Amino acid sequence: MIDIVVVLRAEDAVLDFLSVLTDGETALVLAGHGRTLTFPATQSPAERLARIGGHVRPADDRAGASDPGSLADLVSEVAGDREARVWTHSPADNRRSRGRVGRDTAIGCADRDVRHAVGYSPYLQVVSDFDHSLDRELIAGKLDFVNRACEHLLTAPSPEYVVQTPRIPATERFFHADAEERERLFALLASLDDEAASIADPWEFGSSPYEKDRLDATAAWVLGHRAATGESLVEVGACEGALTHRLVAAGCAVHATEPNPLFRKRLAEAVGGTETVRVTSKDLADLAIASDLADLTEEGNPRAGAHLLIEMLYYGQDLGLLDRLPTDHLFVALEPDAMDSRVRPWLAASATWQEVESVHLVPPRVETVCAGRAYLIKRGSDGLLLRRTAG
Repeated sequence: MIDIVVVLRAEDAVLDFLSVLTDGETALVLAGHGRTLTFPATQSPAERLARIGGHVRPADDRAGASDPGSLADLVSEVAGDREARVWTHSPADNRRSRGRVGRDTAIGCADRDVRHAVGYSPYLQVVSDFDHSLDRELIAGKLDFVNRACEHLLTAPSPEYVVQTPRIPATERFFHADAEERERLFALLASLDDEAASIADPWEFGSSPYEKDRLDATAAWVLGHRAATGESLVEVGACEGALTHRLVAAGCAVHATEPNPLFRKRLAEAVGGTETVRVTSKDLADLAIASDLADLTEEGNPRAGAHLLIEMLYYGQDLGLLDRLPTDHLFVALEPDAMDSRVRPWLAASATWQEVESVHLVPPRVETVCAGRAYLIKRGSDGLLLRRTAG
């Protein structure tokens, strides 16, 4: 049996896997550069740390891309004909480069015992299966390695590379994940790209009690203003239609927009056949991801009683462009902090929109995700109904 650690960069091996690499015969795969190091059982921890330290690279050194097949080949190369236990990054690592290596290693080594490091997880608390507490000698070795080999990373400006106290754990924690759990963890930390859409319902709108309450409250809020806004709605960033379903069931005509082609395909399959729903990728869909929002001013964009911007103004959009939406009403919903820091200052300076109503849709809640593998705080949602001012 040989333990093989697969990481993106050399310092990762010591920060999260020191307890593995200093016990018996082990090997290290540096996925970012396709290199391998083997450590015989007779080699001391200090000698191993010195060898690893020689491979720590500058913070701006861009590691090459890896894939499941190439990672599996590197593992096989150092394992030979021995049984191998593989240790790698968490697929939910908030640094996407590491999360991708963790996911791809598990895919490529699906026939082996693969264990993921919890590491530093600022957004999730991950339930571990194996905890390795370091003794003072190993902690001293880890800190010395950081000071000697990673001094330049202590002040690195990028969160992808900076080494801070939370990334130097005294207890190294690990967990197993089956294929579905792994993919859900990976998608959960994605943003709006195809990685988020790689699985159906990545944010668990269909199973989360919190999300059900949030969506029910949002739908009730929108429907409660039908007398003023009418039945025609444009839903921006409808994802897979969790809110759309609720609005259509109440008789609304919804023009659902979704920029991601994978989400849009599921949205169309779910609600596209409904007479009162139209699904499109054009016009307002670009608001969720694009920096150039010229499509919003084009002729032919649908006019509606209200436009819904529900939990989607988190991505640096130019809020001034909302002035040109073809509607007299906007429903905006966001986490309370984002609402206060992003939308309210813009609204206070706006000559185009005035507040009609401010509502507290749902309070924060701590909730498990990925079938209980992790938990996190859902931060609540506030709603703001805006009406275009006369003239």
